Amino acid sequence: MPDKALGHLKVLELCNLVSGPYCTKLLADLGAEVIKIEPPSVGDKARHRGPFLNDIPHPERSGLFLYLNTNKSGITLDIKTSKGRGILKQLIKQADIFVEDNPLKIMKELGLTYQELKKINPRLVMVSITPFGQTGPYRDYKAHEMNLYHAGGEGYLLPIQSPDLTREPVKAGGLVGDCICGLSSAIATLAAAYNMKETGAGQYIDVSKQDVLMTMVQLDIAMYVNNGIIRDRLRRPILMPIPTECQDGYVMISVLTDREWRDLIKLMGNPQWAQDARFDKWLNRHLYADEINPRIREWAKTQKKEELFHKLQASALAGVPVNTSEDLVKSPQLEARGFFAEVKHSSAGKLKYPTVPYKFSGTPCRMERAAPLLGQDNELIYCGSLGYTKEELIALKESGVI
Repeated sequence: MPDKALGHLKVLELCNLVSGPYCTKLLADLGAEVIKIEPPSVGDKARHRGPFLNDIPHPERSGLFLYLNTNKSGITLDIKTSKGRGILKQLIKQADIFVEDNPLKIMKELGLTYQELKKINPRLVMVSITPFGQTGPYRDYKAHEMNLYHAGGEGYLLPIQSPDLTREPVKAGGLVGDCICGLSSAIATLAAAYNMKETGAGQYIDVSKQDVLMTMVQLDIAMYVNNGIIRDRLRRPILMPIPTECQDGYVMISVLTDREWRDLIKLMGNPQWAQDARFDKWLNRHLYADEINPRIREWAKTQKKEELFHKLQASALAGVPVNTSEDLVKSPQLEARGFFAEVKHSSAGKLKYPTVPYKFSGTPCRMERAAPLLGQDNELIYCGSLGYTKEELIALKESGVI
């Protein structure tokens, strides 16, 4: 649609779980026409992973799947069959972008590499999202989100300054690593799509999840490469790096500049310990963080989370509350921005979804459609876009192709 930022783009998605679907969700929410391709009968693996509505497992009521696939059309197709691959190539001829997350070996065996597909669509932007990329010694290795998060290096640094020197490494909660990979893939895809629009030339984007996740520790990598400094989760002096406990929750406080330090100390009532000359300079404050952090935490425990957040903001200090899901849903700020939108799904019913953290005046993002049911748009796509008859569609289904 002309009033949508990416309304001119047609995208095919052949992905499972999080990274690939999140990449195409970001494009779909910006108006791109996204067709999600799923295996017949079973569908995307995310359909079978919770949380589920009312805690009852159901392939059409997975919160993970429902969130990751808004504004998409959905078809079923078995690309392991020769007929299925033929249909996929028909769709690729009409597409601008093809996003997939399958093992390189399988794509080669099926004749679905970029080298083959660009022959039928030279303008195609193809995006492959895999654990370790298409080249290198680990390209054929399997890996889950947990493996990749630690392969990216942050597990070596978390939890920061744990008092338990024997504690195992941890990763950030949820699926943050996979979401970051999806976001990075979407940004690269948009750059390639812009180039394709200007020049008519397609591109191949090889996304290594490990490579993407290493950007989360780029400062630590730079310190090692340039200064030979190795930081780890046990010896990583840094001022206020973790959530700080309040009376009714937690806040995050960031104090980097000398001005911020002075204003924080003023907010704390200018305690005597803070007048120590060792704490006057930025570098020293990090070197003596083990002395400073416990005192700030002791003060924070006397404050209420929301009140402390507003005090920090009023003092031009970087501080945020650590919100629960309930906090976010009830947030006056997010309500004022219209961040949550209600969308009705034919199986899951009307649910409230997070939208996007940005606003466009001319081409606003809209949450218009819920995630598709498995094979929901088979007739629309096969009979409409590809010209199959309903009889042919029935035959495809009976043969297990769709």
